[in-house]
Amino acid sequence: MIRIREIGFKSASFKSACVVAAFATLALGACGREDKGWRRDPAAAKTEQPSPQAGYLKPPRVVSAIRQGNAVALSGEAEPLASVRLGAPTGEALVGKADAAGAWRLIAPLAAEPRLYGLSMTLEGRTVQAQGYLMVAPNGAAVLLRAGAGAEVMGQSSLSPRILAIDYDRGGGGVVSGVATPGAGLGVRVDRTTRGESKVGADGRFSISLDQPLMEGTHTIQVAGEGGEQQVVIEVSPPLPPTGGPVRSTFSAGGWRVDWMTPGGGLQTTQLLGGAQ
Repeated sequence: MIRIREIGFKSASFKSACVVAAFATLALGACGREDKGWRRDPAAAKTEQPSPQAGYLKPPRVVSAIRQGNAVALSGEAEPLASVRLGAPTGEALVGKADAAGAWRLIAPLAAEPRLYGLSMTLEGRTVQAQGYLMVAPNGAAVLLRAGAGAEVMGQSSLSPRILAIDYDRGGGGVVSGVATPGAGLGVRVDRTTRGESKVGADGRFSISLDQPLMEGTHTIQVAGEGGEQQVVIEVSPPLPPTGGPVRSTFSAGGWRVDWMTPGGGLQTTQLLGGAQ
């Protein structure tokens, strides 16, 4: 049961999961990346002029989600003319191509429960995965689930602090994330005790890690700072092992709860509040 609360992610162990290759252990239908296909031979590098595609390729990303009837139009950025793929755990995939400016667009069908996708792009034999999972909620909202970090609900903004998601792992390490006035300073209190501080980014988003584990039970979470405050109550319980795939989703009065496997093989819980019903 959620009335809104917050969580901050445990530092080192949780952050280390963020650098693990996204979806490496979860076959979400995205193309695998083989070192042999894109790493350059050190010896050859001495005699060959590096091509424009020989260096770092920026991962693709989703920048907008617009509902269109029983589907949602996802738009994003990738390398110019790269093939773009959204792969689901079930094996189905949505495939498209970026234009000369790197813009791409795919239509994802809506379902009664949240659907997860792995986003990747392929260019000249090289495949690059995007960070985290892209979740499409039944209402058409798009959410980026990130291992060891707070979820990002797209298309939301607010001048006053608004909690959109709370993430936590088995050990209680948690993060509270949401939107507020860009550049504003915020503090987080859990059961009246200060547990973290941060500043809102230029994009109007905040993600605050708690400095103490968030244990099982009911907690009052408060985010306050420039522009106002918000207080919520949330019930914390251990992540539930997914059944029949890498994710399990349940809906309550507070919103969707998503228990999902991270690239490192751990379990993470994302509780979505208000913006992704």
